[in-house]
Amino acid sequence: MLLPQREVSKLRRLTLPPDTAALRDLRAGDELRLFGPALTARDATHAHLLTTLRSECVHSSLGDLVRGQLLFYAGPTPARAGQAVGSVGPTTASRMDTAAIELMDYGVLASLGKGKRSEDFRQAARQHGAVYLAAVGGAAALLAQHVVSVQILRWPELGTEALMRMELHDFPAFVAIDSEGHDVYHL
Repeated sequence: MLLPQREVSKLRRLTLPPDTAALRDLRAGDELRLFGPALTARDATHAHLLTTLRSECVHSSLGDLVRGQLLFYAGPTPARAGQAVGSVGPTTASRMDTAAIELMDYGVLASLGKGKRSEDFRQAARQHGAVYLAAVGGAAALLAQHVVSVQILRWPELGTEALMRMELHDFPAFVAIDSEGHDVYHL
């Protein structure tokens, strides 16, 4: 789906976790600065999330933990002196597409990664009113400067792929897919 004709957006602030009204207001191509908590989730975390959520009721503690949160596809490296993390870069989002579509049914309507998503993901995002945010890959050391704190929430045995809460401050990103299914990667 091509982007609609419109003026170039201004830089926007998005407070996390995002509410549904804020998500609906975002447009593909909008430049953002993220402020607040995000949950980290990579391949192994997604597998654990889905296994646990499928075996529990939707209103489980894990369901309550992830509902409405931004999932950041990242695995931060151990902290350096004076920093919350050593580096934190987005990972390729398309690897999470199948899991991300299912997680929308559990109320996860925002994700952050790098690269394009599948047509199935884009259609699911439009159906659920979800958004996909992207960050620039290859800038992990720079992005780490926008992380205030990190706390492991579940599965510490997964190391950098554990489910973590990461507090972001002025974290640069852009809207790659908006809640209407417009996609900057399909111009």
